[in-house]
Amino acid sequence: MIREKLIDKQIGDNKKFRWRSHEISRIEGLSDGVFAFAVTLLVVSLEVPRTFAELMQTMRGFGAFAISFTLLFIVWFNQYKFFRRYGLQDNITMVLNAVLLFVVLFYVYPLKFVFTLMLNMLTGGGGQIRLPNGALERMVENTDQVAVLMIIFGAGYVAVFGVFVLLYWHAYRRRALLDLNELEVFDTREDIQESALNVGIGIVSITLALAGGGRFAGVAGMTYMLCPIVLTLHGMMMGKRRRRLEQQFSVSRPTALESR
Repeated sequence: MIREKLIDKQIGDNKKFRWRSHEISRIEGLSDGVFAFAVTLLVVSLEVPRTFAELMQTMRGFGAFAISFTLLFIVWFNQYKFFRRYGLQDNITMVLNAVLLFVVLFYVYPLKFVFTLMLNMLTGGGGQIRLPNGALERMVENTDQVAVLMIIFGAGYVAVFGVFVLLYWHAYRRRALLDLNELEVFDTREDIQESALNVGIGIVSITLALAGGGRFAGVAGMTYMLCPIVLTLHGMMMGKRRRRLEQQFSVSRPTALESR
């Protein structure tokens, strides 16, 4: 299993946050199955192309599949790190993880549709797609439909990162039970903030699509270009704060010799 190999090689362990779980729980086992099924749903076709034309049609969906797969992997990897760091298996964690899996499965098709449409437009396809019977049909009829699509996509985006906000907040509330040190508490708050920023960007996109309809549909989609900018600035700011805290932590913590 991929998760077992990652755990054995300690992938995702930056040596700054102690792992509290080195075994795969039943929650994670179920999660891996759900994510694997979601990736299967992303595949363009489960049948081997029978003609060159069918092969080319299948290859045209590679870009959307690659982007969607990458986003799903990011969600999966964040969940993987959460369970490694905190090892929580209580009822709240199970419910929140179940909500995450539900959202992932429900939004697989909208996710792929959005990026198929985007790449189609960028590559000069004009928003048209060839159906299995050979007929050409527009993926969306008007900008109002694009606005609705942005609302659907944004709702899934907000839901996913909203769940991570709640998961990390739950871990933060149990920081005493988990015996989190000062640096680990800081990292947990940083993860809450990062997920909350993603939620905020998604809400801005939804608001633009709701308020402006088709007029602001393009702007609503471009809102997600704020993610790398906002998250990079946040990471730089929190990185400086963490380095200062590391210095204070190393100074205030007595060495084994001094403590005797």
